[in-house]
Amino acid sequence: MKMYQQTIPLREKRRGFHLITNEILRAFPQISEIRTGMCQVFIQHTSASLTINENADPTVRKDFEMYFNKSVPENDPDYEHDYEGSDDMPAHLKAALLGSSVLFPISNGRPAFGTWQGIYLCEHRDHGGSRSLVITAWGD
Repeated sequence: MKMYQQTIPLREKRRGFHLITNEILRAFPQISEIRTGMCQVFIQHTSASLTINENADPTVRKDFEMYFNKSVPENDPDYEHDYEGSDDMPAHLKAALLGSSVLFPISNGRPAFGTWQGIYLCEHRDHGGSRSLVITAWGD
């Protein structure tokens, strides 16, 4: 069994949903050494998240942003945690709904995604800054 782990930085991205699959694969070529295995990508932040979804039509990512902004609005007077601005607590809630990691199978040295799947960085802050990912892959 082979096991690899690496922390990679992501440059700051604007608020929204961003495909980062290619960034991950470029920064973590060890995936190609695994014939059959698994890969976990974990984000080390509480106001951004990860998910796997549509990778072809960019309007899907725009609709994700619209949906989450409607579902978890800013400036709710009931929020107590607002030290870092009106987008802070909503960002934490959105991250909790989507999650801090994704797990996908590796087959023949490549992610075994479906035809239209990719990994999104879900940036929930107006100025979230750079982000860090811990990528762990294991298998034969």
